[in-house]
Amino acid sequence: MAQRAVAIAAGAVAATLALLTLGTAAVVLLHGNAGGLRLGPADIAAIRFTLLQAALSAVISTAVAIPLARAVTRQRFAGRQALITLLGAPFLLPVIVAILGLVAVFGRAGWLNQALVLLGAPAFDLYGLHGVVLAHVFLNMPLATRMILHGWQAIPAERLRLAAALDLPPSAIFRHLEWPMLRAVLPGALTAVFTICLTSFAVALTLGGGPGATTVELAIYQALRFDYDLGHAAGLAGVQFALCAGAALLAWLLVPAGGFGAGLDRATWPLLQRGWRRVGDFTVIALAIVFLVLPLAMVIARGLPGLAALPPTVWPAAMRSVLIALPSALLATLAALSLALAVAGAGRRYGRWLDVAALLPLATSGLVLGTGLFLALQPVVPPTKLALPVTLLVNAALALPFVYRLLLPEAMALQRDYGRLTRSLNLTGPAQLVLIILPRLARPLGFGAGLAAALSLGDLGVIALFATEGQATLPLVISRLMGAYRMDAAAGAALMLVLIGLTLFMLLDWMGRRAAPG
Repeated sequence: MAQRAVAIAAGAVAATLALLTLGTAAVVLLHGNAGGLRLGPADIAAIRFTLLQAALSAVISTAVAIPLARAVTRQRFAGRQALITLLGAPFLLPVIVAILGLVAVFGRAGWLNQALVLLGAPAFDLYGLHGVVLAHVFLNMPLATRMILHGWQAIPAERLRLAAALDLPPSAIFRHLEWPMLRAVLPGALTAVFTICLTSFAVALTLGGGPGATTVELAIYQALRFDYDLGHAAGLAGVQFALCAGAALLAWLLVPAGGFGAGLDRATWPLLQRGWRRVGDFTVIALAIVFLVLPLAMVIARGLPGLAALPPTVWPAAMRSVLIALPSALLATLAALSLALAVAGAGRRYGRWLDVAALLPLATSGLVLGTGLFLALQPVVPPTKLALPVTLLVNAALALPFVYRLLLPEAMALQRDYGRLTRSLNLTGPAQLVLIILPRLARPLGFGAGLAAALSLGDLGVIALFATEGQATLPLVISRLMGAYRMDAAAGAALMLVLIGLTLFMLLDWMGRRAAPG
């Protein structure tokens, strides 16, 4: 009975996700075809720029991540675990805050340009293609590093011990152990970063620098927000959906498979290096730390004085952001839990369909979803009246795949370890939920809810499309302050956003760990 209820709930969630993603895509395509798909030179340029910046960002992020992951793998030093933790921070960091930190370092009045002026060198222009790529590398290089680092850690320690016993030179170790791992992991890392960069709206909005550096998402925003050309926006949204779906399919096909076989689960045997290789490793690590920490330190340094210069609009915007983030996190977590439990207990065919439904939001973007909902709601009710509920729903849908992927392995283990026991005891319904499921899944539930809350809090996508002046969230207020060149106030608001996001994440994660047994 309990499994049947879970299957029904998961089916409802899957149908809702399909309606939200494929339904909005259908609305977009119908509107685009009704007006004729009119792609002018500016639209072709936007498509070209979107693909170019995503490809460059993916290649550079991954190319930088390889030596960094290798250095972290083969060296042992104080603070190594803290560095690995730091590599996860940019994923939780609101994009608008990261941009503000990069502006403080690389902008016209930033440290880099001040140093270049003293040296008599030409100034670095942050706005345009190189600025967009730089921001994407800052945000996604840590993700690529973590993916590649997992690949290195997956090499069985026995293989590395054997290489050390045979006294193999570094070139032979690379050829026989490291290169086969990289060949399996790199396609997944490249496509993951490429997919994320395709849907990056806030970076293009703040650092695009004009018509020559416009992405498809930014073109959709301009067509709806400024030109109110629904047919044009629909056609561009259809193009964006096709790009995202193609990238998501490619990422699905390029999931890396293990190639070294099983080991004895011993601690990883470090590929310790001496001499110039050790110097090179620590140089790479030091540069990575400076690149990641300096913009964050600048946000804190400029944000502390800026807290005293916050405009009155910041406080209600912060409250709106929290009131969107918490229900969005709850909705995403409950939906992901029902899907994970259903997949863990379902047959292979039904489980595969649920798994595909859970990942459907990865095939679209927040702005495409927002455009489809805007077009669907516009004949019935002014979309601005539903700005906050629509933002909440879209944020929950976009966070769901990440929470689902966190819960699925734990749900599979729960079914394997306790499924037969609960059936033999006839433990069903609320009793099974309270006594078995929630305690055993408390840790990933808390972490996933915190992740979803942080992602929703920092989102600058749908709300920029729907919100009126009195409906702005904190990221939108920061973007407007930056556009008005009120950088001190923007830094103060950004620091507030970071503090709220970290508080929500740590609180929900702590609640999950506290509820876990043991």
